[in-house]
Amino acid sequence: MKNPVWLFDLDNTLHDATPHIFPRINRAMRQYIERHLAVDTDEANRIRQDYWRRYGATLLGLMRHHDTDPRHFLAETHQFPDLAHLVVFEPPLRHALRRLAGRKIVFSNGPRHYAEAVLDITGLRHEFDALYAVEDVRFQPKPSLAGFRRLLSAERLDPRRCIMVEDSLENLISAKRLGMKTVWVSTGLRQSPFVDVKISSVTQLPQRCAQL
Repeated sequence: MKNPVWLFDLDNTLHDATPHIFPRINRAMRQYIERHLAVDTDEANRIRQDYWRRYGATLLGLMRHHDTDPRHFLAETHQFPDLAHLVVFEPPLRHALRRLAGRKIVFSNGPRHYAEAVLDITGLRHEFDALYAVEDVRFQPKPSLAGFRRLLSAERLDPRRCIMVEDSLENLISAKRLGMKTVWVSTGLRQSPFVDVKISSVTQLPQRCAQL
């Protein structure tokens, strides 16, 4: 594709959030639900997981069903004074990104303060032309088509010029429905008709981008 625009997810795409960061976020979300909905631990976990399955993000369910203030929720659940010790990152990723022709944008379901901090810690901040966090798309996280459309509108992008790089298949399905090319970052065996290229690491992208 000539002059593409690359849209990159953040967590589990540009860094590995599974070992340290996601457990902390999940615990913070559970505790937030316990406090603000006055439920016990088991019920809080059930609510968190149910909303994540139904909406792609716990936040969206809390906003829809409990009138939760999204800014307060995100601030309370993304506090990482020791974030530099939690980020797991492949340094060769910087070089791989520099080899990709076209604009590059981060599109994250996380809050801006957290996304910026991760990009600073990994040294990737200057590899990207823009960052769209969840508040930048009016708290319409992926896989919501509304969030994608807000980014496309703000950047004046034709989705047919865009390539979405993401670890979540649900999010890639939304991107594909809008007309984007899709790259699935996954080590699993599953295949999908909504995926154009599947890689286990973004470091492989320069070698595989000719297939897009």
